[in-house]
Amino acid sequence: MVTQLPPDTKKEIIYPESDGQPMADNTKQFELIVLIKKNLDLLFANDPNVFIAGDLLWYPVEGDNTNRRAPDAMAVFGRPKGDRGSYLQWREDNIPPQVVFEILSPSNSVKEMIAKYKFYERYGVEEYYLYDPDTNELSGWLRSDNELADIQQMAGWVSPRLNIRFELSDGELQIYRPDGQRFLNFVELDQQRQQERQRADQAEIIAEAERQRAEQAEAELQSLRALLQERGINPE
Repeated sequence: MVTQLPPDTKKEIIYPESDGQPMADNTKQFELIVLIKKNLDLLFANDPNVFIAGDLLWYPVEGDNTNRRAPDAMAVFGRPKGDRGSYLQWREDNIPPQVVFEILSPSNSVKEMIAKYKFYERYGVEEYYLYDPDTNELSGWLRSDNELADIQQMAGWVSPRLNIRFELSDGELQIYRPDGQRFLNFVELDQQRQQERQRADQAEIIAEAERQRAEQAEAELQSLRALLQERGINPE
């Protein structure tokens, strides 16, 4: 007698790694997203347990592949660095991103941004920052109990988690590291690197010139001693 096993009726749930939406709608939005994400990478480069991501789908609830958001940038404390196709919270010790950033684009609707705010509030985000590059308006919310409360004054605000400072000057957002250095884009970082290399090269040239002068002075001193000794004079 052949026993037929019942088919496995449990269907595997797929969590897509793309929502089909572009990362950015324009160059201004793209540059700001990259600026924030890459500078956070640099800021926490030596901490293996801070995960930084940009435009990565976050699924907070296992079994629900429609409930998701992809923050423009996010920071997760307590999770290791590494590549991920998406952030499946139940596989990450159930730790939600503590800090998220959104950069507004012309295509973002009020309804969409309200939905994002409610999602971040519901699923445990501690700090939420929203910037509109067209109006130079920066908004922020900080978790208080079970709500994201509005930060009244964003100019000069220091993130409790990231310890970075926000300023609004010259019609654009400026972000400063804990050491006071401004977030720099790739071109500015390369220019800074070249300037430091030029300063190092100049310092090496000066050091070599000083070494040569010292050697010349020592040679002249030895010649003078030899001359005095030839004339029977004790140079000491």
